[in-house]
Amino acid sequence: MKRIVLTALMLSLTVASAQAQTSPAGDPNSRLIESRAVEAVIWGIPAVNTDLMRQEMLTKTPGKIGQVIYWGRPLDWHNQTLTPNPDALYFMVFFDTRDGPIVLDLPSGDAHGSFNGNIVTVWQMPLEDAGLLGVDKGAGGKFLVLPPGYNGAKPDGYIPLQSDTYSGYMLFRANLKSHADTDVQAAIAYGKRMKVYPLAQAASPPATVFTDVKDIDFDSTIRYDASFFEHLNRIVQEEPWIDRDRVMIDSLRSLGIEKGKPFNPSETMKALMTSAAKEGGAWLEAKYDAGLPPFFSPTSRWTYPAPPEVIKAYADGFADMNAYPLDGRGLGYSYAYIGIKRLGAGQFYAISIRDKDGDAFDGGKVYRLNVPANAPVDQYWSVTAYDRQTHALIKNMPRASRSSQIPDLQKNADGSVDIWLGPAAPAGKEANWLPTDPARKFELMARFYAPRKEFFEKKWILPDVEKVGATVGSGAK
Repeated sequence: MKRIVLTALMLSLTVASAQAQTSPAGDPNSRLIESRAVEAVIWGIPAVNTDLMRQEMLTKTPGKIGQVIYWGRPLDWHNQTLTPNPDALYFMVFFDTRDGPIVLDLPSGDAHGSFNGNIVTVWQMPLEDAGLLGVDKGAGGKFLVLPPGYNGAKPDGYIPLQSDTYSGYMLFRANLKSHADTDVQAAIAYGKRMKVYPLAQAASPPATVFTDVKDIDFDSTIRYDASFFEHLNRIVQEEPWIDRDRVMIDSLRSLGIEKGKPFNPSETMKALMTSAAKEGGAWLEAKYDAGLPPFFSPTSRWTYPAPPEVIKAYADGFADMNAYPLDGRGLGYSYAYIGIKRLGAGQFYAISIRDKDGDAFDGGKVYRLNVPANAPVDQYWSVTAYDRQTHALIKNMPRASRSSQIPDLQKNADGSVDIWLGPAAPAGKEANWLPTDPARKFELMARFYAPRKEFFEKKWILPDVEKVGATVGSGAK
């Protein structure tokens, strides 16, 4: 009897998928398939986010899996990843453990440089934080990424990281003393001390290949159209099912995504998928616009960087069997990337999408952010502006951020710093100016690297951004 019921269920799903390929929009079956596609968008964003970056590397740069791509200058708008940091030198390694464990041999921090890094699975689940404030406490080390189900030897002298997916990536941020060219070159030289190689070649590792991609238009912003499901299908085909996600197997099968089967949606299905992707994107945008929990005070316009339940889940590896914050996870990866195991140990982020009055930021207006003196951080603070719609750096801007690393940043008599935001620099304030596009809305992220306990005790508070000028031009969107 069980076999008959199971066979009938599988047949019904197959028929539903086939009908969705030809059913007119509004048909009950099409509505079911579209609702499943919307859920697939929210569930699948972390992995699709990863694959978008990986495909940009594979199709636009000479970089390959197991090699290192890096941006040989502080990030500018040519890097269209989600909310990146323009005040560190970025190195990225995409790895694949299908043929065996991979070694990420990372340098120790010293007078010549230091880094903050994160190693994640293809789902951006953090395996470990590394670097100055990571598990190695700045000593560096040989991080050994193990494939799913690995039961081989774990040699001494390595930091083993058991992954539940074959692929993943590392984000390595070489810290900058300043944006001066000599300091940039020093950070590049420091980053190039890392080595990446298979454990099988540990006795005589091949030279690690580094590729500078600073001049490439590297765009991994989320595409809310049918192409989203092409990326999702690639993940399903390449990676094992994680137990907590097996509930999605039949839902994806009804969309034509099934392990071991070709993905070849009809034009009708592509239209349905595009509609679902747009609906999923609109839902995520509405949640983002509603705001995340405030951080500095109950009324602060500066919020946590992600829903607290997601921060907890990433810290404990989804250990709570009564929780699986898919909605919050989907929200987080709609505007950012990378997973951090111990948020606040190495760095903390705060997001602002509204000014002190509660109005959305308008790129045609002028704003002032007063950063109080003596920020409780051991490395640096920074403020970066992003395009509100894409969550990437604002295109065609001469700079993307202002940071305490900037030597010519003007300070007030009390030691505080005024950051000016708008389409033009106020007279005499060019060093403190963060440019915006008058035709676009924007959002802000404040970063605090190596925050001290006083930061989390709220003994130092970042005020809300104040609107101080009228609109320049019109049409911000």
